[in-house]
Amino acid sequence: MNNTDARELEILYIPLMEYGAAWELQKESVQAIDAGEQPERLILLQHPPTYTIGSQNHPEHLLLNGEQLQEKGIALFEIDRGGDITYHGPGQLVGYPLLKLGEEGKVDLHEYLRSLEAVIIDYLASYGIVGDRKPEYTGVWVGDKKICAIGVKFNKSKLRRGFITSHGFAFNVSEGIAEKGFQGIIPCGITEYGVTSLEECAGRMFELEEVAKELVPHFLKHFPYDKHSAFSSSVQADQ
Repeated sequence: MNNTDARELEILYIPLMEYGAAWELQKESVQAIDAGEQPERLILLQHPPTYTIGSQNHPEHLLLNGEQLQEKGIALFEIDRGGDITYHGPGQLVGYPLLKLGEEGKVDLHEYLRSLEAVIIDYLASYGIVGDRKPEYTGVWVGDKKICAIGVKFNKSKLRRGFITSHGFAFNVSEGIAEKGFQGIIPCGITEYGVTSLEECAGRMFELEEVAKELVPHFLKHFPYDKHSAFSSSVQADQ
């Protein structure tokens, strides 16, 4: 997908950030990118345990009540991305690409989703893991288990043509992540398939920052930029 022309991408890794703070950071970044005050961004991070409900809005897919959420220490947000409910937590790499699309008047929003899937599929292939798509669902699968959820928002640009993307992908890295958070929901409203992780598929352990760093070249393959910042870790970690 080549929608860039002499553009710069800022790459930022944040070890841990509370979901609400990250959502605000995205909104601020979208406005700054639209105004030309900041380069496009790829933010890579992990969140404390959190459920997010997207615009499909199926609260019945949350299987826990408020008291149970509090006992388990899981936050809940109803947000403005597409899709249904999903889980974020330690051991999951979340990517927020904040990119300009369609400045030249041509934009294929479905192609953008397929390109995000391709980034994860290519990364999995580098470890000999076959990632795939299911035509009826967005995301990346290994067999009949989902390894990466994708839900995005296309923010209509106020000062230029096209859109600026927000939200993005949630890539399960650590083994056992399904038991940690996904059992409290019907992930993306899908009952017939399960959830897996990179460690389960590869049979080895990974450091999240290692995965984030390795993922960047695959991202730049599908979203090429003339200039991009070096991979850097931010001090904006959750307190």
